[in-house]
Amino acid sequence: MIKKSIESLQQEAAQSGANTLRRNLGGINLIAIGIGVIIGAGLFSLTGIAAANNTGPAVILSFILAAVGCAFSALCYAEMASMVPVAGSAYTYAYATLGELFAWIIGWDLVLEYSVGAATVGISWSKYLVTFLDKFNIHLPAQLVTSPFELIKLADGSQIHGYINLPAVLIIVFITSIIIFGTKGSALFNAIVVALKISVVLVFIALGWHYINPENYKPFIPQNTGEFGHFGVSGILRGAGVVFFVFIGFDIVATMAQETKNPKKNMPVGILGSLIVCTILFVLFGYVMTGLAHYTEFKDNAAPVAVAIAHTPYEWLFLAVIAAILIGYTSVILVDLLGQSRVFYSMSKDGLLPPVFAVLHPRFATPYKSNIVLCIFISLFAGLVPIHVVGEMTSIGTLLAFVMVCLGVIILRVKQPDIPRAFKTPFVPVVPILGILTCLLMMFSLPLDTWIRLIVWLLIGFAIYFGYGRKHSKLRNS
Repeated sequence: MIKKSIESLQQEAAQSGANTLRRNLGGINLIAIGIGVIIGAGLFSLTGIAAANNTGPAVILSFILAAVGCAFSALCYAEMASMVPVAGSAYTYAYATLGELFAWIIGWDLVLEYSVGAATVGISWSKYLVTFLDKFNIHLPAQLVTSPFELIKLADGSQIHGYINLPAVLIIVFITSIIIFGTKGSALFNAIVVALKISVVLVFIALGWHYINPENYKPFIPQNTGEFGHFGVSGILRGAGVVFFVFIGFDIVATMAQETKNPKKNMPVGILGSLIVCTILFVLFGYVMTGLAHYTEFKDNAAPVAVAIAHTPYEWLFLAVIAAILIGYTSVILVDLLGQSRVFYSMSKDGLLPPVFAVLHPRFATPYKSNIVLCIFISLFAGLVPIHVVGEMTSIGTLLAFVMVCLGVIILRVKQPDIPRAFKTPFVPVVPILGILTCLLMMFSLPLDTWIRLIVWLLIGFAIYFGYGRKHSKLRNS
């Protein structure tokens, strides 16, 4: 199996010049980027969906389980990122440890993870926008804020299909235009909205705590309906798999390695710091949200925070939170799109994708052509696909990438133990093995149709690799 050498990757990381990404990001920027994407769709949207369909109030246990799995994987990511500080994240790590074919699988999988992640947040952003505008008696046409695969119940009781989720499309286009202008400006924009999101989360927890109804926690773990994944212990497992994708923030931090100052030091700080902060906030937020409203009220609702706030007397908090969520969601989309374009950039530089994806803007030094192509694909996905479908697709893609990274750490410790590592994963191979087992457990808890979509997606990827990537691989041809 043809592989990249760690030494060549480290030489690539040390390069500078006109056709390289600029190192603008520090440790605080990376933590902010991680928090920016982690505090988003999962907290404000899929928390309610998982509670209503899988876990009940025990959704906080799903978050804890997902966080534990993430912690194992995050430690492995931190070692890899400190050792191989180049763009591409798990794709690059797989190239060095498992070979080109596995690298392609992970790279193509990351396309699914980041693209569908951005689409998920775009859809939820649209739902919150509708809720916000309704408060001012501004009502958008129902057909223009709903996927064509979803039914809309009108005021007269009739049901019709939507046409397209237009706000979700427009927000993807808007964020793409921002990131084309460079990561330094994107990082500043992200830092501002992250500060706003954290403030709103803390205010929601502090004020909502006083209006928790203890009866909403009974039963804390609803009895299983007889079907796997619908409440009970299996529901907690499936809930963890569903909400797992919210933790991909540290994964996306790893894609920014080639734009980071002193990456050997700052990458572990950004990866682990963002994970710790967000896990604490998630558990507190989920506890308050399911205490304010009964979990059944969140059924088929992409804006569950609005439902929870309605049980408090703070009308101003409702509008403030929704406004902050709308602004904050933009940072989630921004970071997803940043991560995606950097993976494409790495794959294109290796010859596995057409060279257009590695073309940098002459002034802003960003892969702007890649951004534009991704914008078209992701915006259409956000406009046409229901949120529950894209959420589950993102989760399974994330989990597969984590498994590969954990496996890569074990392989490199055995085959190349003497390579300098600025950060070392503790208790190898125990920690990576626990990461692999936890991720596989959550993968197998996801519905069968999610696996079918993943397999179809990978088959499409194999067709592209063997039809184009293998023939044009720079490493293979050299």
